[in-house]
Amino acid sequence: MLETVIAGFIDSLQPINLLFVLVGVIAGVIAGAIPGINGPMAIALCIPLSYYMSPLAAISFLVGLNKGAFFGGSISGVLLNTPGTPEAAATTWDGYPLCVQGKGEKALRAALYGSVTGDFFSTVVLILVAAPLATVALYMGPPEIFALICLALTIIAGLGEASLTRGLIAAAAGILIGTIGIESVSALPRLTFGLYQLERGISLIPIGIGMLAFSEIILQLERRIKAGSPECTVSFSSKPEDRYISWAEWRGSAKTLLRSSIAGTVVGALPGLGAPVASFFAYDQAKKNSKTPEEFGKGKLEGIFASESANSSVVAASLIPLFTLGIPGNVAAALLIGAFVVHGMIPGPLMFEQNAQFIYGIYGSLIIASGMLLVVGRVGLTTFCKVVKAPPAILYPCIIFTCIMGSYLAEFSTFDVTLMLFFAFVAYFMRKFDFSHICLIIGFILAPIWETALQQVVIASEHAPYMFFTRPVAMALMAITAYVVIKTGIGKWKSQNIEKNLAA
Repeated sequence: MLETVIAGFIDSLQPINLLFVLVGVIAGVIAGAIPGINGPMAIALCIPLSYYMSPLAAISFLVGLNKGAFFGGSISGVLLNTPGTPEAAATTWDGYPLCVQGKGEKALRAALYGSVTGDFFSTVVLILVAAPLATVALYMGPPEIFALICLALTIIAGLGEASLTRGLIAAAAGILIGTIGIESVSALPRLTFGLYQLERGISLIPIGIGMLAFSEIILQLERRIKAGSPECTVSFSSKPEDRYISWAEWRGSAKTLLRSSIAGTVVGALPGLGAPVASFFAYDQAKKNSKTPEEFGKGKLEGIFASESANSSVVAASLIPLFTLGIPGNVAAALLIGAFVVHGMIPGPLMFEQNAQFIYGIYGSLIIASGMLLVVGRVGLTTFCKVVKAPPAILYPCIIFTCIMGSYLAEFSTFDVTLMLFFAFVAYFMRKFDFSHICLIIGFILAPIWETALQQVVIASEHAPYMFFTRPVAMALMAITAYVVIKTGIGKWKSQNIEKNLAA
């Protein structure tokens, strides 16, 4: 057994494999930094290229691509307040305020170190405890998944300054939008309003780009017009304390990094939830456990560490159910199945018996990819920061062009561009009236899983409402959801009474 492990790790150190891992990480960082292009899209585009590689080099290249994309999404989020990927949205809440303060390089370092830490942590977990965590995921039936999503939406709805009620309304609106298209059981169209383009449903890309990126451009242009300062640009401080992360800052964020990495690993090992859930959940927990929660959203390093370590932990963790059960943890892992099949392997428990050396070769490549991500990120920091030094007259048209092309290229559809513009204005007005557009996006992302789980519960229970009472885990999760709602409601009520008393 030990000989197989050593042979696998030696295979991962072959020069050709190292080269493909490096190319994958670099390409992933570039893809993630472009709004509308994410890890799964990059993997889908590059799978045909893997046909001409060896099996280990192909999988290593695609995994490196996915890892790079997760960090790449934070680059445009921190520097332009335009997250390249949905899971990077939470990073912008503290990353961009730091950039405005002249600490953009420091924010990028926090994002990089958080990504590498979370990614390395989940890789170690994948190597050591893949089977036990996959066993937990196996017991997550439809009732548990339904209850878990309800809990996740409730927690996310309580983020930010908006009320829990408004957050839940936004999440419910996201679920409603997610049901547009052909219904999976009856195969009948829903909420299409006679538009055949809506029968295929709405893609995440136009909603994500419109609500996260284009709406921010509208708000920034509005602020610039009102302020009457068209030449205002982001500057970068040359002070060492504004560029580098001190040991004290790193030590102070160690608990957040560990907690968020664990959260991202658990979420990644549970099929279907995805990186956005891990990112927002970790950010919420970091804020609740902080001694200075009022600083979050204003340039708090812990917020960046929490978001990036959690979403990057999902990359390796999503391979846990794939390797041990043959069940993909997310879209990227599902695409990797195609690469495995092309090279003559079927993911699942038998891989550990039939291709053990290959599995440990992938493990070695995952560790190497984490190291290369750190090197690529450190080398490219200066280049990344130069992007926002361009005048707004050049920068804004480039971002707008990227948003439009990112929406169009996903399905080669001009209708998606129209949807992107529509949801940009929806997000603009939601932010004006203090509704969380992030809750809407998360509700939309989880809508298919939530609806499928609910339908399976209804069908399996034969319309009896007692099935949840026979599932202890589902009952516990629903009880936690009720507790969160009640506790948040009481907390809001108390704070309102205190404000009234102070005003009186």
